[in-house]
Amino acid sequence: MISDYDTIVAPATAAGGAIAVIRASGRDAFALCDRIFRGRKPLSEADGYTVHYGEIIDGDRIVDDVLATVFRAPHSYTGEDSVEISCHGSSYIVSEILRLLTAAGGRMAQPGEFTIRAYLAGKLDLSQAEAVADTIAASSRAAHALASTQMRGGYSDELERLRDKLLNLTSLLELELDFSEEDVEFADRTALRETMQRIGAEIDRLRNSFSLGNAIKEGVAVAIAGAPNVGKSTLLNRLLNEERAMVSEIAGTTRDVIEERANIGGILFRFLDTAGIRSTDDRLERMGIERTMESIRKAQVVIHMIDAPTLTGAIPEPDFTLRPDQKLLTVANKTDQAPASLTLPENIIGISAKQGTGIDRLCEALRRTVDTDALYHGDPVVSNSRHYEALTMAREALDRAADGLSNALPADLLSEDIRQVIHALGSITARGAIAPDEVLRNIFSKFCIGK
Repeated sequence: MISDYDTIVAPATAAGGAIAVIRASGRDAFALCDRIFRGRKPLSEADGYTVHYGEIIDGDRIVDDVLATVFRAPHSYTGEDSVEISCHGSSYIVSEILRLLTAAGGRMAQPGEFTIRAYLAGKLDLSQAEAVADTIAASSRAAHALASTQMRGGYSDELERLRDKLLNLTSLLELELDFSEEDVEFADRTALRETMQRIGAEIDRLRNSFSLGNAIKEGVAVAIAGAPNVGKSTLLNRLLNEERAMVSEIAGTTRDVIEERANIGGILFRFLDTAGIRSTDDRLERMGIERTMESIRKAQVVIHMIDAPTLTGAIPEPDFTLRPDQKLLTVANKTDQAPASLTLPENIIGISAKQGTGIDRLCEALRRTVDTDALYHGDPVVSNSRHYEALTMAREALDRAADGLSNALPADLLSEDIRQVIHALGSITARGAIAPDEVLRNIFSKFCIGK
């Protein structure tokens, strides 16, 4: 996939800042930088973890005053000799330094190439490498905590413990094959079943965490639903603090789903402003209502908006059904126009989307729909669909092994099913093995250049 002998260069910071960092990594990183860096002494003679002031030169011309940080192999991010050049953030300066580095013998890095070198050097396992991209992309406190836990290896350690237990099981089973003529059982079948049940419970816990992890990573989907003109678009604009959705007193104004994101209490929410639900002969409005129902089906949380001024008796029931795992928040809007005698039940959140009253209570209720206690305590939470698929394969193989145990299958067949569990779990981290190029290309193609 890459050449270990190339020296790669790339900007490690986004364009537009006051300071930019340019990274060089590879066998010739020091010699490469010494061709364009002039300081008190050559970087090739400097100790690791030292910073040196100097100038980037192009012949007799000074391009910029810079700081060069030296990392010596294997004690660097990539495990290779590396230099990070901190320069002024001008796009011209950055492009000139990159031009000089490539002219001196370096080449521009591919997306994710620094991180894949770290992986190949054993600095990171595959799940930790994926967490690097998630850390960069994190847009909320929860998403950052999720990626940080995975990047620190807590997730990998959990999988490694499962793998060790499984290896112990298959070792005992395969030992029986060497004594097959004596009909000896080294793996007590009752103890074996109990161990497999405990492992299955741990795999299930990780799989079950995917709904939380994926929601935090991608944003918790919240459908804002209700009758026409109840104030759904006004609420969306209030939550976003901007006029994103068109607001009108004409019923049926919103005919398509509008999706916008907002960070509330450290959680990213994806709000879906939907068409009002009612009976209509308007073909376009019916299409909008169909999309509303689809959005409700996909949402983790549904805000059912009702009109406070029209409440005279029982709270109206939603015009849609929910899954058991979905959460419902009933919100009575336009409380500023409601009779003073109106008293809402405790479970109904009263707001005025137009005036902004009650929005804080609604945001608190939204925040409570996402349980992040385990996440902030560092517990492993699965957020990657590749990991979820691997855990599902592991669970299926473990179920086959459990069925085989119940049916008194011979040790070699039991061992083969358990080895399938080990293989599936091992594909997540690829510890002790290098993942296939196809998997690596798919993972690292999502990275930005310079990481």
